[in-house]
Amino acid sequence: MHVFLSVGEPSGDQHAAELMREFSRRIPDARFSGFGGPEMQAEGFDCLYQLTDLAVMGIGQVLPLIRKFYGLVQDAKEYLRLQKPDAVVLVDFPGFNWWIARAAKEIGIPVYYYCPPQLWAWAPWRIRKVHRFVDCVLSVLPFEAEWYKKHGVDVEYVGHPFFDEVAEHPLDNRTLAKMASDDLQTIGILPGSRKQEVLRNFPVMLDVMTALYEKHPNIQFQVACYKQWHFDKCSELLNEYGAQLPINLHLNKTAEVIEAADFCLIVSGSVSLELLARKTPAIVMYRGTLMTCILCKALLTVDYMSLPNLIANRAIMPEYPLVRQKSGHIDRMTAELDEWISHPEKVEETRKQLTVIAKAIVETGGVQRAAEVLVNRLSNTDSTTHAVKNRAA
Repeated sequence: MHVFLSVGEPSGDQHAAELMREFSRRIPDARFSGFGGPEMQAEGFDCLYQLTDLAVMGIGQVLPLIRKFYGLVQDAKEYLRLQKPDAVVLVDFPGFNWWIARAAKEIGIPVYYYCPPQLWAWAPWRIRKVHRFVDCVLSVLPFEAEWYKKHGVDVEYVGHPFFDEVAEHPLDNRTLAKMASDDLQTIGILPGSRKQEVLRNFPVMLDVMTALYEKHPNIQFQVACYKQWHFDKCSELLNEYGAQLPINLHLNKTAEVIEAADFCLIVSGSVSLELLARKTPAIVMYRGTLMTCILCKALLTVDYMSLPNLIANRAIMPEYPLVRQKSGHIDRMTAELDEWISHPEKVEETRKQLTVIAKAIVETGGVQRAAEVLVNRLSNTDSTTHAVKNRAA
């Protein structure tokens, strides 16, 4: 069985690698090819192009890459036509993946969307594309599955892969011990997984850290860097900043930073689900471009940007979206974190609220269920195809 995957986000690379592993346990001779990232390649993925290198957000970042994306779509069309894989599995990255879905449907290849785009949050009219180009959505959140079902989409709720990854990730106790301190409060800093996120958000985070450290010398900051590039860029920005701060940068230790922190300051993203699973309170920010700000105000249909708040339908984690006027946002974020440092009982109250939400939604087995859905559906399709061929013969 041959499955073509198209994955454009670093987190999607991780989710898809887990899915491939579970799929291969059920069909050992399965073949995987397409667009993805290094974690998928480590699982034997035949990578036609490392699409995760092009993970960008906002029209300003996308426009310079239009020609590159167009060329990749043409390459995919030709590959799908010649190879005719049994299925195409898309993971997030909708701006690009709609074109891959269109190409697959034109050839008659079934399309599955795992970790689907959050149409319920913004630009919901895109549901027309799901009806036209997607055979089944593998939904990762209960309310998301209900939304797709209400809109007439063939959807299977499987559960979010983040919860499996949290449960299965062995924490590095040596790193946790280095982060621990009886005398200092620990604040985790998560500056995002995309390059543009780090470049736009980490300088703002440095301003917040400086203001906090001036008020509270008994704190320390642990920064989680997703990839080597992020580590190097954060180091460079920190050196350029010039302030003497109690900061430690960590590479590939996001789980340990979240676990060790009393609370965090994070860039909005799916990592908020890991904070939910670990019941770690956080303040959420996102600094985008002016165009991103305009588009979000025009297209957003929900009141919150972080998934724990969307799930709870209230602001458990304080949010500071689209930071344009930096000074005002920095003052407000600093004041909120100052309250948490000065009044630990407020942090504990937030932790209790996260615990209640986590009990209701956090469940493991999502990756296994996703693999089972794919295997069962593709096996049935394969059996039907053989039966039709035999009858024709």
